[in-house]
Formats: sequence, structure tokens, C-alpha cells
Amino acid sequence: MNIDNKLPWLLQKKHIAHIEGDHLLIGDRRRYPWEHSYVACSSVAQIAQAIAEMVTQGGGPLQVGLTTMRFLAKKIEAGHESNALTSFASAVELLAAARPTNTTMRRTLERFLKHLQPWYANDSSQKSLITFVGSIIDAIEAGFDADYQQMSDHGSLLITNNAGILTTCFAEHTFILSLIKAREQGKNFTVYVPETRPYLQGARLTAPALVELGLQVQLITDGMGAHFMGQGAITHYMTAADVVAMDGTVVNKTGTLANAICAQYYQIPYTVFAMSPDPSIHTASDIVMEERDGKEVLYVNGKLTTLESITGRYPAFDCIDPALISHIITPKGLAFPHEIDSLYGQREK
Repeated sequence: MNIDNKLPWLLQKKHIAHIEGDHLLIGDRRRYPWEHSYVACSSVAQIAQAIAEMVTQGGGPLQVGLTTMRFLAKKIEAGHESNALTSFASAVELLAAARPTNTTMRRTLERFLKHLQPWYANDSSQKSLITFVGSIIDAIEAGFDADYQQMSDHGSLLITNNAGILTTCFAEHTFILSLIKAREQGKNFTVYVPETRPYLQGARLTAPALVELGLQVQLITDGMGAHFMGQGAITHYMTAADVVAMDGTVVNKTGTLANAICAQYYQIPYTVFAMSPDPSIHTASDIVMEERDGKEVLYVNGKLTTLESITGRYPAFDCIDPALISHIITPKGLAFPHEIDSLYGQREK
């Protein structure tokens, strides 16, 4: 099931990451929407560095990680890397360390390693390494595409006609597909998109992607969510989740918490799209919260906005209490936060 033809440019797999010759090319979200450009990487170390430097973010590192496994298999067959399972395992560790809070890439690539083990255990395999790796990645990608479709079915039904939908940062596949399907169902709505300092993912990624799809968008600053809720313009709050713990705690981009608190005050439902709740994370205390270099908040698009001598702080994520969340949409269906453990827990395969 390939959903790329429904999605905006920057969410299509080949534009998130693809292989050309001896390089893996990563779509440079720092330059979007002004440029459709790529960062070329010739090693796993360079790919991990690109992820850490926000060349891609949100769900992007997952697709980059999967494509990296194809890239590494190609390098191994060309004799440029050691032909051993440890080569893949080391690559997984390096990539996962680049953005530690969002654990979906790590857990997905660890699942890939389990499926790869038989190739190294069976010297008589009739498939080349590239073919074997490709078949595993193809199956994983098809599984995610199916999850996107199922989750967006739920999301679209929650959107009412003439809705005002607030989001935070760039919620990617499931949220955008929900909007597409809601429009196909004949619903009118407006999406309110906060700019998302300091990298402006809302202004540069979400808003242009929705405009590309012909959806109604209003760009607002990060502090305006409460204002529009108070005016009655916003009827739904919807975001992605970088991490969901088993107690229903959600981690998402900084700014999500403030909007969630305001949504509860104004009795506006807050729905979270969660691709992969993490069964190893039980409560908020188990979550590794990334704090990036505070100097990043002194700049916008490479331009200094204040005195360079000022100390900045940049906690990259918010931790949202389950009491602030109405529903969590997962690949296993629509759930209340307290139901996440029973759905996923340690029984997840």
C-alpha cells in the first residue's frame, strides 16, 4: 500500500531519503519550502549527524533510518563495510543516539535487526544481502503505510464540519491524511498552525504542506492558541506524539503542553496521533527528555534575533499529563490514555 501520491512533497518517501550512487540523500527540511534540496551523506556517521542537526525531524528520522539500512547493505556488498550483523547493529546505535527522545526509530530498527539475523545465520541463503534487507524494509514500510491509513480513518471521523483545528509542530502522515479524508467526506475546516520556534516547523513545514494540498490554513505565532480558543475559533486540538508512555503520558514538541492546558480550560478535545507507544516507558519519569543547545533559540533561519551574549534555553519537548488528553489514536484503534498499557504494555510483539 503506497500512499505517497496522496501526500505533500516533503512527506513522500523519496523526498525524505533516497539513495543515489554512493550517497544517501536526505530531504533538507531546514530549507523547505524555499528549496527542494537534499543533504548528501556518504557514511552512517554523516547520516546521524544530519539527523542531530535537524536536516530532518519528527517522523523523518524513521524513514531515514530505514533507508540507511538499504544504504548500508549496498556499501557492504560493494566491499566498503564489514559484512557482519554488527555493522548494522552499530549503525542502529549511532542513528538512535542522534535524537534520543523519540524511540520509534530505535525500536523499529531493532525489529529490523531481528529479521536480519537469519541471513547471517544461514550461509546458504539464496538471496543477496541487498535483496534480503530490501524485503525486510519493504514489509516494515508497508506496515507503517497501513497504520497511517487506519489511524487517519479514525482521525477524519473526529473532525466535524466547519471545525477549527489547532495543531503544534509538524504532525506528518496520520494528521495530514486525516485532513485529506475529512475533506473527501465533504467537511469544511480551517487548520491553525503555530509557527513553532526556533526551527519554525509549523511555518515552514506544516502550513506550506497543507497549502500544497489546497487546505484552509491560518498561520499564528506560538502564543496565540489560547487567544483563538477563547474566541471560539478552535474546536479541536490535534498533534502527533514523539513518545507515548504506558500510563498515557505524551511527549511532543515544546508548546504542546501550553495548548493542551488551554484546551482543557476551554473544554476543547485534545487528540494525539501515536504511531508507536513505547512499552519500555512506563511513566513520565522514564522518558529521556532532550534539551538542545540554548544558542539555537537566539536565531531564526540562521539570523540572530537578539544579543549573542544572552543565555538561551531550548527544552525540545513537552511532557503532557494523561489528564489533559481526550483520546490517543494508535494503530490498534482509538483509546483513552489509561487504556494504552492494556493495548501495548509488555505484550507488544
